[in-house]
Amino acid sequence: MKNHTDSPPARPRLRSLILSAIAVALLTMQCLSVLLVVTLLHPVVEATDLTSHVNLFTGTQNGGNNFPGVARPFGMVKLGPDLLNPGTDAYSGYLPNGAFSGFSMMHEQGTGGAPKYGTVAQLPLVGEVRDPLSNKTVARAGADEAEVGHYTARTADGVVVELAATARAGMYRYTFPVGATGNVLVDVSHVLPSFRGQGLGQRYKGGNLTIFPDGHYEGHGVYDNGWNRSPDWAIYFCGYFDAEPVSNVTYIGTDAKGSVKQESGFASSTSGSTRVGGLFSFQDAVVTSRVGISWISTQKACKHVQDEIPHGTALTSVVQATKAAWNTTVLSKVTTANTNATSLELLYTSLYFMHLIPTNQTGENPGWTSSEPYYQDIFTYWDLFRCSTALMQVLQPTAYEEQIRSLIDIWRFEGYLPDARSSNYNGRTQGGSNADNILADAYVKGVRGAVNWEDGYKAMVKDAEVAPPNDPLDPMAPDSSTKEGRGALPDWLSLGYITPKYTRAVTRAVEYSCNDFGLHQVASGLEKHADAEKYLNRSRNWRNHWNPEQTSLGFSGFVVPRNTSGFLETDPLGDSGYWGDPYYEASSWAYSWASVHDMKEMVERMGGEKTAVDRLNTMFTEGASGSSGMIFDPTNEPMFNIPYLYNYVGRQDLSVAQSRKVAKKYFNTGVAGLPGNSDAGAMQTWLLWNMIGLYPITGQTTFLIHSPWFESLAIDLGGGKELRVTATGGDGNGDSKIYVQSLKVNGKQWRKNWLAWGDIFDNGGTLEFELGQSPSDWFTGELPPSPAS
Repeated sequence: MKNHTDSPPARPRLRSLILSAIAVALLTMQCLSVLLVVTLLHPVVEATDLTSHVNLFTGTQNGGNNFPGVARPFGMVKLGPDLLNPGTDAYSGYLPNGAFSGFSMMHEQGTGGAPKYGTVAQLPLVGEVRDPLSNKTVARAGADEAEVGHYTARTADGVVVELAATARAGMYRYTFPVGATGNVLVDVSHVLPSFRGQGLGQRYKGGNLTIFPDGHYEGHGVYDNGWNRSPDWAIYFCGYFDAEPVSNVTYIGTDAKGSVKQESGFASSTSGSTRVGGLFSFQDAVVTSRVGISWISTQKACKHVQDEIPHGTALTSVVQATKAAWNTTVLSKVTTANTNATSLELLYTSLYFMHLIPTNQTGENPGWTSSEPYYQDIFTYWDLFRCSTALMQVLQPTAYEEQIRSLIDIWRFEGYLPDARSSNYNGRTQGGSNADNILADAYVKGVRGAVNWEDGYKAMVKDAEVAPPNDPLDPMAPDSSTKEGRGALPDWLSLGYITPKYTRAVTRAVEYSCNDFGLHQVASGLEKHADAEKYLNRSRNWRNHWNPEQTSLGFSGFVVPRNTSGFLETDPLGDSGYWGDPYYEASSWAYSWASVHDMKEMVERMGGEKTAVDRLNTMFTEGASGSSGMIFDPTNEPMFNIPYLYNYVGRQDLSVAQSRKVAKKYFNTGVAGLPGNSDAGAMQTWLLWNMIGLYPITGQTTFLIHSPWFESLAIDLGGGKELRVTATGGDGNGDSKIYVQSLKVNGKQWRKNWLAWGDIFDNGGTLEFELGQSPSDWFTGELPPSPAS
């Protein structure tokens, strides 16, 4: 009986098991459904280490000039290779061909013009070294390798060089051939040279090096010039080796006498013709070096390396910490469910390269003592104001507020806002005083915090009312200052236009108009009503350069040079020149569209919406100008806005078509993957906005709507806020079915082809696109604002 009672019948047990299995299956299906919904609302990529999607060699060739070495976000140290290929400028140190001249701690990102930095370098050598300060180079053995936080190069004499970095210190690991004497050369005179013949080459001006009894070394170098034509500046360094050298010797070297040993362990020079350096020799096969830099003193340089890479630190731990910094601070700000490897590489590589500069140099300002943050290596706001700084505000609100405060502090102590800045020196200003645009854009988009906006406005007024002294004189544009401010201000204030006695006259005029609109915006917010009206009127002065009789390719009306007697004959397709020309790095076809605060007036002057559409279409038509290419030039920033301006004339579908054509044709993941200079990430941010489906208008809260690439994208706005962008009906990769069929903003149907900052960024929000193969009539609302019209 007992066995019978304790053993239930077999069939009910089977039924129970079946019912349990069904319940589990149903529960699993429900969980999967919930997981799918959560994934769509909060997209993620499969890889937890987003740095795996970053290709550091993208855009390093074809003029992109990306820096592929090691760095932290906004880090002071950017440690990478310096290649010498006579006749070719290595703007970020890297070249695909040439010999290694050093591995240096300081570089810029993606710039043109002329190289800057390449200072505080080491170079590994094998065997006996004669005359070490004689511009030593070492041949390369194969292609370099790089991942975020870790760079590897191989020399022809068998040395493997590995690099890692923190914010203010760098780490070298050399693996020398077994049985060979390994040497590390520290040449204080090392800089990146320039071969362009424009007088912009950097010069070593002197320095010193001391080797201490424990084998570590300290010193500094003095340099000048570079793209911003800066006067003398000094950088201090402090280096340690984890192996004891069998010898360490300081040298003084001249071209005439060669390198002369200094028995004291100290070498010093106050002359650019006399180099100083040191040679450290080792029997160890593996040698690690840790180096810190400072703009203040060798003591601070030593403290940086001791704090950030203390003795015994493994290179792998520095690499992992760098990856973690990029993942946490930058890359995780944007997530997507997209799994296309190429698109993910474009997305995260672009995010990476827009965060290398400006450099956070807080606490390392040699010019003055201040409690304010300090950022430099601004290269340049002429490149960045159109769309880059707006994305910086979205992704890095804390750092961006610090950058705004830093700009204002530079004005407090130096008298002018920088349009560009490196080696703690303003310059050069290519067109307008475009830091005014940066401040105005930040103000209208809500940057407040610890920013003193009364001071910020005073700094803008200084730009708008006081012409800077023409010192130092720039031989490429000797008419007025290229260091800072608005050099052509005398004409602007007295005439309302700029005559050809000033170089880049038309470019300056349209940019000064935009700058003055920025002052109007901030003055309005600060309730300075008379100023606001004055600067709004001045923002319309671009109209004084508009010649309605000037024709090109069947279209009438262009911004042209003029003097007090009237307009000057010009070819709107030509004059897309350089410092001495009326237009800077673009033609009148581009600059005639530049006054985005006054678009309604501009379109009317062009002949109305239909003519404006035809005119834009002509810019994207191959061969329209008689050449094989387009008038639209994707290689430079004055063209950035143009594909999106169709929104102002009721053809949002063409904004989608033309901008996507540009993005897909001219950007890729290869070494030539950028159409022009990165310019501190300006090119990359243009591409990122194309992926997101929006485009910012500088100095306004307006964002033009086009269409997103991905089925889902989430942007972390900080403070628990998020922007979620979803797109159904597309191909999930932005290649086809790209046209908007409908749009919901924060759950509500949206009929305008633009939206404002407050709609989606102040508190977060959602954009729900439905995409399709053909244009639709989804847009029936008002055109984007034209506040000066």
